[in-house]
Amino acid sequence: MTALRTFELPDSVSGTTVDRILGRQLVRTWETDGIFQVAATAEQDRTTGEALAASRRFFAGSLPEKAKFVSDLTYSGYIASGEEVTAGEADYSEIFTVCPDVPLADTRVAEGWPCHGPVPWPDEDYRAAMKNYLHEVGEIGEKLLELVALGLGADLDQLTWLTRNGWHHMRVLRFPARSATTERGIGAHTDYGLLVIAAQDDVGGLFIRPPVPGEPRNRNWLPEESTAGMYQDEEPWHFVEPEPRVFTVFPGDILQFLTGGRLLSTPHKVRLATRERYTLAYFHEPSFGATVRPLSSEDGSDEYIHYGTHFTNMFTRCYPDRVTTQRIHREERLVTLDRLRARSLSG
Repeated sequence: MTALRTFELPDSVSGTTVDRILGRQLVRTWETDGIFQVAATAEQDRTTGEALAASRRFFAGSLPEKAKFVSDLTYSGYIASGEEVTAGEADYSEIFTVCPDVPLADTRVAEGWPCHGPVPWPDEDYRAAMKNYLHEVGEIGEKLLELVALGLGADLDQLTWLTRNGWHHMRVLRFPARSATTERGIGAHTDYGLLVIAAQDDVGGLFIRPPVPGEPRNRNWLPEESTAGMYQDEEPWHFVEPEPRVFTVFPGDILQFLTGGRLLSTPHKVRLATRERYTLAYFHEPSFGATVRPLSSEDGSDEYIHYGTHFTNMFTRCYPDRVTTQRIHREERLVTLDRLRARSLSG
């Protein structure tokens, strides 16, 4: 792959001819490359720098200190290196996950909704840096979904109605320098959500797999299928060269589901480099209670993804031993999730 295509987003999207042309360009680039870049504004670049700096400060702490920032209500918080496993093999990323910050007084917490609770912030400076960054990339996510909807020939709000009160979240990652024994950062996988917007520092280590004509791709949202480890050592994999003042953007599993496979969820993996690396992976998502159906269902099927169930299944599968997962099972919070799904389908 040559250098990634980089697009500048308009201040707003209203469905003009120019918007539709840009939307078609975004869709075509995903169909051929699986990824593109979005140019950052000066404000977006500033908040990205502050979020990366806050990440470095946090991860520089001792393991016992970082391990304090874990919750049994939410999957927000610290994840130690080796705690996450892809295709049966430990990954070497160190992570702080930021899910929606739901206060204890919120009725959803009181009613036992799984995955809902306050973020265990390390300190106020970290909270402010991450909240500012989430606001900036959230605006990017809404514009991109409007443009992509136009590019697919759908209405402007065909995708963004799903993301009202979206369960937007982020994984703040640190990768150590490679050692004599391993260069594995994260194994090959696709991301479970709708849209991925990532920022990386200047070190580099991200590889993506573009769409390959005729290549089978698993439907990661189905319990019997997984993309973990698929094509790990089979070409083609393309290195994503770090560039300043850009975000890398690619589709997740839900966009593949929504478009009937026209837009494939992009497989990616991370190799460790000669020095440590930091990155911010943001997921622009449907609301927790949203029921997602394909944009076109010509065969008359009634397939759907209930997002809250999908998110919970993915995290309980990834972190079976985490205190959050243990509490979900101990308090039978999946029963609450079943009620939410039934309510969504009947509404």
